[in-house]
Amino acid sequence: MDFQTVDWTVSLLAILPEILLTVLVVVILILDALWPESRRRQLGIISGVAMLGILAAMLIFVAPLQGELRDQLLLGGMIRHDVLTQIFRAMILLAGALTCFISVDLPGAGRQGGYYALVAVATLGAGLMSAAADLIMVFIALETTSISLYMLAGFLRGDERSAESGVKYFLFGAFASAVALYGLSLLYGFSGQTNIYLIADGLASGSIGGLPVLVALMLVVVGFGFKISAVPFHFWTPDVYEGAPTPITAFISVASKAASFALLLRFFMAVFPGYDEVWVNLLAVSSVVTMTLGNVVALWQKNIKRMLAYSSIAQAGYTLIGVVAISAQGGAGMAAVIFYMAMYTLTNIGAFTVAFLVSRATGSEAIADMAGLSRRSPALALAMTVALLSLGGIPPAAGFFGKFFLFNAAVDAGFVWLALVAVINAIIALYYYLMVIKVMYVDRSADEAQPIPVGRTYGWALIITTLGVIFLGIVASPVYNWALAAGQELLF
Repeated sequence: MDFQTVDWTVSLLAILPEILLTVLVVVILILDALWPESRRRQLGIISGVAMLGILAAMLIFVAPLQGELRDQLLLGGMIRHDVLTQIFRAMILLAGALTCFISVDLPGAGRQGGYYALVAVATLGAGLMSAAADLIMVFIALETTSISLYMLAGFLRGDERSAESGVKYFLFGAFASAVALYGLSLLYGFSGQTNIYLIADGLASGSIGGLPVLVALMLVVVGFGFKISAVPFHFWTPDVYEGAPTPITAFISVASKAASFALLLRFFMAVFPGYDEVWVNLLAVSSVVTMTLGNVVALWQKNIKRMLAYSSIAQAGYTLIGVVAISAQGGAGMAAVIFYMAMYTLTNIGAFTVAFLVSRATGSEAIADMAGLSRRSPALALAMTVALLSLGGIPPAAGFFGKFFLFNAAVDAGFVWLALVAVINAIIALYYYLMVIKVMYVDRSADEAQPIPVGRTYGWALIITTLGVIFLGIVASPVYNWALAAGQELLF
């Protein structure tokens, strides 16, 4: 692919979201130092509104550059500005904003500027991951996101579970990062290039045998597999999801995963086009094992956050179907991944928001303690129902079309067996999703007369996520076509 670099002024405008996020971090820390404790609750609202403003600025000022910057690399070849980058940036910024909104009353963190600064830094790193076009930027973005999330997972130092989750996330993440870095260094050594669009030319020169390249590929798969919670690199997920502050669990489950899939799509298509048969078959097997283990183990969970953790593992398995379908379907497979990640971002944040509000009111994260939620708070029960039906793939929620696009791409790409396994897994998953709905609407509770308070920011977050899931289900085709354009451009 023949890319050109552009001048620094245009490059700086293209990374306007990251620049504004850096400014936001500084502003948050200044306000945290100047404001008294009584005013610091507003830091979460300011951070969330600012991220929504940055999202609007990106759509107004950065997205129109798409035609001008097509087939060009920015910041000395470090990033690429394309539709794929813009879509995933939008998902990540929205996830960051919603995380700030649902954190304003989080005990031990909701009134601390350092907490929101870390969320902004993690958002910045995830945005760079979606645009990275160079090995150096890939690693910097990965570590910027990861280190921030390690700190956020263990932010509640007085909570043993939070501290444990932070340590586990850090230890496992550091190991995965080291393995991935070794793989990236091998690719540089084999090709003499750090730009991912030039590495493939170096690998295709014939000077390096196939086995060393396959070793590098496997090492990179380990790093990416950890980030997306793919089996067998998923073991950190349940403990970290359960122990981390619930808003951060929501953020890790969507923003980190969305950015990682964006990077995975770009990286494998650019670096390993000559080894597609290997990585496609590898990811197909990983997809089957990941979705099956996630769904089967989720059946036995009694804790709502652990259940959603195993559900998240299963969702990664579904999403890998779209990556596998890229080998034959190209843009259709990528579009399915993009749509599914957009749906999943809204769905999972909505589910974790309800879980947080219920656990705060009941003092428990047990699924059984959600009994009678439809009578205690009909709005919360409705929001959770929409989220669970979407995760289960029930129309008209967006999850139905997300799974349809993934399964259809697999069939068209010749992976009929993979689509059949996915359908069976989707049926299995319905059991534990419907079980939670049954608990909320059928089971009785002694506290049914006590309503669950929902703050204004939480209400707005639930409105955005619930209506967003329904909206994507109703207008799935136009959104999918937009995602298809992004996928086709990446293949160009």
